[in-house]
Amino acid sequence: MDSDKTPEPKKKESSAVKEPKVSVLSYYEAVGRRKSASARVRLYVTKDETMTIDGKEVTKGNLLINKRSGEHYFPGEIMKKLYMEPFRTTNTLNRFVVSGKIAGGGLHGQLEAFIHAASRALEKVDKEKFRPILKKRGFLTRDARVRERRQPNTGGKARRRKQSPKR
Repeated sequence: MDSDKTPEPKKKESSAVKEPKVSVLSYYEAVGRRKSASARVRLYVTKDETMTIDGKEVTKGNLLINKRSGEHYFPGEIMKKLYMEPFRTTNTLNRFVVSGKIAGGGLHGQLEAFIHAASRALEKVDKEKFRPILKKRGFLTRDARVRERRQPNTGGKARRRKQSPKR
C-alpha cells in the first residue's frame, strides 16, 4: 500500500525559504543628466539622526555619492556651494540623508547631473512649494547640450574641414 504513494520532496529548512526584506526607510528618487553623465539621487526621510547606507554611517544633511562623502567626491568649496544650492534654496539643508550614484562624463558634467537629479527629487517631496522655487533658479531644466559627433570627411574634429591642397 505504501508503494502507491510517491515520496514527497524534502524541503530545505533555511536556505530555500527566504522572506523578502521590507524596507522601513522611505525615500524620494530622481534621475538627472548632463552631457554623458547620469545621476540617480535618493533623498531618505528618517526619524533618527543617523542611518547606514552602503555600509557607511551617515547623518542628516550629509551626502554619500558613489560610496564616498560629497566633500571627497566633489572637492573644493565652490563645488560644495553648487551641489548644496538646491537644498539651500528650498531651505531643506539638514532634512534628508542624500545618496547618489553617478556614472559617465567628467567631473563638471557629473556635478550638474547631480544638481538636476537632486532638484527633481526635491520637487517630488512638495510639488506646490518647491517647484516654482527650483524652476525659477533653472535647476529643473535639463541642459541638452551635448558634444557634437564627428562627421565623415573631416580632419578629426566635428566641424573641422580638410585642408585643400594649394597647387
